[in-house]
Amino acid sequence: MKTVIIEDEVYAARRLENMIKEIDPTIEIEAKLESVQESVVWFGSHEQPDLIFLDIQLEDDVSFAIFEQVAVHSKIIFTTAFDEYAIKAFKHNSIDYLLKPINKEELGKAIEKYRSWTSAKSQIVDAALLRDLLRPQPAYRDRFMVAVGDKLKSVNVSDIAYFYSASGITFVVMHSNSRFAIDYSLDNLKEMLDPKAFFRVNRQFLIHLTAIDKAFVFPKSRLKLALIPPSDADVFVSIDKAHEFKLWMGGEIG
Repeated sequence: MKTVIIEDEVYAARRLENMIKEIDPTIEIEAKLESVQESVVWFGSHEQPDLIFLDIQLEDDVSFAIFEQVAVHSKIIFTTAFDEYAIKAFKHNSIDYLLKPINKEELGKAIEKYRSWTSAKSQIVDAALLRDLLRPQPAYRDRFMVAVGDKLKSVNVSDIAYFYSASGITFVVMHSNSRFAIDYSLDNLKEMLDPKAFFRVNRQFLIHLTAIDKAFVFPKSRLKLALIPPSDADVFVSIDKAHEFKLWMGGEIG
């Protein structure tokens, strides 16, 4: 088995090399690379190894930048100090990982796992997908403060049916049909709320999925929505958003 270690910490690379040799002296370590740039140059002039031990954060960039410049076909075991959301991403992509500081027993299991893989064709690493999976998910709002007379009231997003704008004022409508003015524009609210749950159907309405009772097809593919609770005004999906709205309703975007 031929391997390459990509790690910018000299001590960590040497320690990993020593453990690999202790586990299996027949494993050949062809190179220890410290940066994205060095790795790109190396892959451009050498035959690809069977297995790569790859740190995520290198001295000049994250290691995924390597895959954006060269097609890497080797199997990969990530060595990472990243937290749980990264680990879930690796599991989702069937990519093995080792948390730092690396444990010799876990390293042995990872190497054994590689040996047990039966796929004859290695999958090219999708760098863009990995970057997306490793990006922290946005923290969407779960409640807002509204004014009720001379008092303030906290409302949970889970209780909101939709928002609408009228006469320059934004209102929030609850599933209970209570309505309050709110100090945010629809543009602001769209950025604060989970796009899987809320959709801006036109300039006046931002609607939660559960508030849509029915959608009626009108001439020229226009869509009219019946909301729960009902709206005082007719609610049409903008023509330029109709296709995107249908995808959203079917759970294909957001």
